[in-house]
Amino acid sequence: MCGIHAVISTTVIPSISPELKSLLSNRGPDHFGQAYREIAFENGDSLIRINFTSTVLALRGDHIARQPLESSITGSALCWNGEAWRINGQSIRSKNDGELILAKLEAPDVSSPETRKSHILNVLRNIEGPFAFLYYDAQIKRLYFGRDRLGRRSLLIHQAEDGDSISFSSIADVPATGWKEVDADGIYSLNLDTRLATPYGLKLDTRATRYDWVLSAGDHMVSSIGNFNMTLPPPDHKLDLNSSSVKMLRDWLCESLKLRVLDIPEPPNPLSDADVRVAVLFSGGLDCTILARLAHDFVPTNQGIDLINVAFENPRQASINKTQPHLNAADVYEACPDRMTGRKAFAELKSACPDRCWRFIAVNVPFEEAMSHKSRIVSLLYPHNTEMDLSIALALYFAARGIGNSYIHKCEWEPAPPSVTSPARVLLSGLGADELFGGYARHEQAFKNGGYPRLIDELKLDISRIGQRNLGRDDRIMAHWGKEVRFPYLDEGLVRFAISSPVWEKCDFQNQFHPAVIDPAKRVLRLLADKLGLRVIAREKKRAIQFGSRTAKIESSTGRRRGTAPITST
Repeated sequence: MCGIHAVISTTVIPSISPELKSLLSNRGPDHFGQAYREIAFENGDSLIRINFTSTVLALRGDHIARQPLESSITGSALCWNGEAWRINGQSIRSKNDGELILAKLEAPDVSSPETRKSHILNVLRNIEGPFAFLYYDAQIKRLYFGRDRLGRRSLLIHQAEDGDSISFSSIADVPATGWKEVDADGIYSLNLDTRLATPYGLKLDTRATRYDWVLSAGDHMVSSIGNFNMTLPPPDHKLDLNSSSVKMLRDWLCESLKLRVLDIPEPPNPLSDADVRVAVLFSGGLDCTILARLAHDFVPTNQGIDLINVAFENPRQASINKTQPHLNAADVYEACPDRMTGRKAFAELKSACPDRCWRFIAVNVPFEEAMSHKSRIVSLLYPHNTEMDLSIALALYFAARGIGNSYIHKCEWEPAPPSVTSPARVLLSGLGADELFGGYARHEQAFKNGGYPRLIDELKLDISRIGQRNLGRDDRIMAHWGKEVRFPYLDEGLVRFAISSPVWEKCDFQNQFHPAVIDPAKRVLRLLADKLGLRVIAREKKRAIQFGSRTAKIESSTGRRRGTAPITST
């Protein structure tokens, strides 16, 4: 994870504020760098100034790649925040991706601006992985910017009211006003070699040109990744342990996880004796427990894996507990649904993989502590600002911080376990599995309302809008702690497999009852969990993070405040 920022202006650019410098450095604690460019117009009567800032969280290659990355030949500059797992279909797992991308972008001089533009777009379109970027091409005086087609990294944009400047940043400055998220629907560029005529004189031309991720797409293309399989099932279909889709899902998940858990370097200044480089955001649910189990197959055996489980003191629930004298203070956290499923899943992982050093980190967050961080979380959320955003962000924020009680040998609650901070800088998230494989209650409702045609439409819609939803928000929240969240289910290859698979090979709402008592929602994942020896977890019900950790409407005494309501003042 890195922090990137740029200001383009026709006037002198002030230094970035200490607050913004701190926010960017939190995202990338290993390096802070800046670069400056000036672009003169032909008649020399004015300048456009560009100030680039990058901070680096070093997770690729054998050295810290100092950003902004600059070409000594052309003067071009790249601010890169992300992970290019494949370029042109080829894995680049062990290399520094930012340096490689700049080298590919910096082709030899070309005959025309159009040829140059086509080359740049071709390089960017062939990158697979999560990223946000700013690339100044000095050869044709254009700034390219954007987010990957699933929107997995944050990039905000701000235009000055006077038209003299435009800014980009991973995170909004404080106080945060006027920033918007860059859409993840394509690659954008600004022509910095022109000025815009206005009634107030010539101004910076901030009109962006958008280029599609794919040059041509049919009606069933989703997220610019692949075509959705609209085929209806045959009358005698069934999804079972021996179905080919179960094995294929495992193969694709393994390929995705190899890219995301291998070759992670040690932190430059390790603060812990424990060699733990990967942690799982761990509710004990189906999706994250499968990731933990399969990650075990690839993470070196001398490294541990942390399972980070959050639970909150919700005053409404605490007041109920006070009326039950047999409950003590610890039960406020231990009674959280995600804590109970988390401990069960921890026990199942220990049984399935006894040689791995699993560490269950129970993060207990008192209400007062949660509220003491509220103003910071609201600032990181911006421009998102609803109660539901806050409920989810609270859980992700404290999970990414990674401070909690450590359980290694015992799965059950203990009165005085040691407190630890997870040193892992890579966090695995199960996000995306519900959209891909039909895990939400609305998917079952769609089937009830209109059979497989309606279900197919609902799944297609869910996947097509992943890039428009909340991944930028989640990136801003978790990267604050110098951590990088990775989404194995949202690997482009796995997504392509999922959307090209027929619907009955993913979920099976027509056959509600299964001999192994496996629910129809996400049945292919449940069957995989069963085959991996996770038989209890294969039968767990879906639960949203804000309800499992009890952050939902945590400040409401009645719980009746709508999730879409604006956040109340801090």
